Amino acid sequence: MTETILITGGAGFIGSNLVHRWHRNHPADRIIVLDKLTYAADPRHLEGLDRVDLVVGDIQNLELVRYLIESRGITRIFHLAAESHVDRSITGPGEFIQTNVLGTFSMLEAARQAWGGRKDCRFLHISTDEVYGALGATGKFHEGLAYAPNSPYSASKAGSDHLARAYHHTYGLDVVTTNCSNNYGPRQHPEKLIPLAITRMARGESIPIYGNGLNVRDWLFVEDHCSALETAMLRGAAGETYCVGGDNEQTNLALVDLLCDLVDRQLGRAQGTSRQLKTYVKDRAGHDLRYAIDATKIKRELGWAPQTSFQDGLELVVSHYLGKQ
Repeated sequence: MTETILITGGAGFIGSNLVHRWHRNHPADRIIVLDKLTYAADPRHLEGLDRVDLVVGDIQNLELVRYLIESRGITRIFHLAAESHVDRSITGPGEFIQTNVLGTFSMLEAARQAWGGRKDCRFLHISTDEVYGALGATGKFHEGLAYAPNSPYSASKAGSDHLARAYHHTYGLDVVTTNCSNNYGPRQHPEKLIPLAITRMARGESIPIYGNGLNVRDWLFVEDHCSALETAMLRGAAGETYCVGGDNEQTNLALVDLLCDLVDRQLGRAQGTSRQLKTYVKDRAGHDLRYAIDATKIKRELGWAPQTSFQDGLELVVSHYLGKQ
């Protein structure tokens, strides 16, 4: 059955990859992208796609969102629009509260008003593992953990998660929430670690590494994440939360070293050239030591699993960003 879906933040990194995946797998569907086109978004990410309409607007505009849902007959919403860079949340937290908390409220309320209790509509709220705080040397985040956000970014996402849960339990809105680990892949804004490191290596510029570089993250290839989002939308249970991870923990230092070696090989440089560009800088405030996801629930209940090895994913990503130089 042909449907019309709404993807907020669809001109950004994860959002545009999701648009491409849904367009490829559900070619008869109409996709409406609602994006404010802030610094991290690029409408060129959507070029060449038929049945995809870009609406430039703010998710905080409840009337606009409700109008889109009602006038376009939207039955599924992927809510990805968010301020997401931790460093920016430290220097300017207000924008994160406005977009991530109040914007999510507007999205949920518009959906509640427009759908009026319909049972054939679904709201998928996409969030982060950072809402759980930090881990020690052992253990992993899972759906049963209490929230303990440590940055303005993660606190704002935690607030949005609680709103999503409340709208399901209070109003019966069909809401599913996902919490993912660090994504990497094509179309990511260059302020993020992997594209930043690759582009600076290619230019022979210093590569900043926070603190001692031993902070650990679980890396998830963006196409695998989009596969999980598609699965959660189609098969997830209403009101449930699913943690999505790549089963791939790396220290920042180990990750940068891998990137250095891949860049050197692809550029035909002597091995070790890019490693000399590493520069240790003052650690950022509230820098969580370790994140790791236990994705057992989504694997067991929905049959999802990541398909991209870290080596293959990094090879593809390095080629992608070197091609932009």
